[in-house]
Amino acid sequence: MGTDIYGAIEVRDLIGATALDGSISAASKQEARWMHCMDLYPLYPGGDYSPLGCLFGIRNWNGWEPVAEGRGLPADVSETVGKDYEHDAEIDQAVGGSTWVSWPELRDLDMTVTPLARGVLEVNQNGSGLYHCYRIEDEWPADVVAEYGPSLAGESPVSVAYGSWQHGTTTFTYKKVTRNDVLGPGTGWEHVFAVMRTLAERYGEEGVRLVAWFD
Repeated sequence: MGTDIYGAIEVRDLIGATALDGSISAASKQEARWMHCMDLYPLYPGGDYSPLGCLFGIRNWNGWEPVAEGRGLPADVSETVGKDYEHDAEIDQAVGGSTWVSWPELRDLDMTVTPLARGVLEVNQNGSGLYHCYRIEDEWPADVVAEYGPSLAGESPVSVAYGSWQHGTTTFTYKKVTRNDVLGPGTGWEHVFAVMRTLAERYGEEGVRLVAWFD
């Protein structure tokens, strides 16, 4: 069964609160309540587990150290987002795993970080648009070896260079993956980051966050 992500970007007006209070104090933050700004969908439509593992530890098949795993809903979650979560949880018992991540956390991510896995093997048959992806450690996947033979790339993943090669009509691509590969341009998350970055100019760096949950 698949896993989907739901959620929304929230904002609170720290810049406006600072203008009234003269500083970003604890009191001014308390006065600046979080508000629903926009839903994650259709900004990010979902469909890829790699970003979910990298950011939230969901379907973390590649061994990322998650950025914001299992934090739950924020205690000061906006009324709209809180009700959206309750509605989804009421109609779908699989909904859970809520968490949140601030814009400064996303802004400061080291996009060169890699997961624990040695690499990823993509198998593409007959030039189709479908790829089978495997986490690679010190040996090639048993089912791939069973189908294509033990000399898959001529040597083990420990010593073989990253790259692509052909086996009949099947293309193998063995590569190292970084956060930029799963969160950068072409993943859909660049749009989320761009919107949050723009909102931070209006509401303050700490005045923007993403609240998410999964089924």
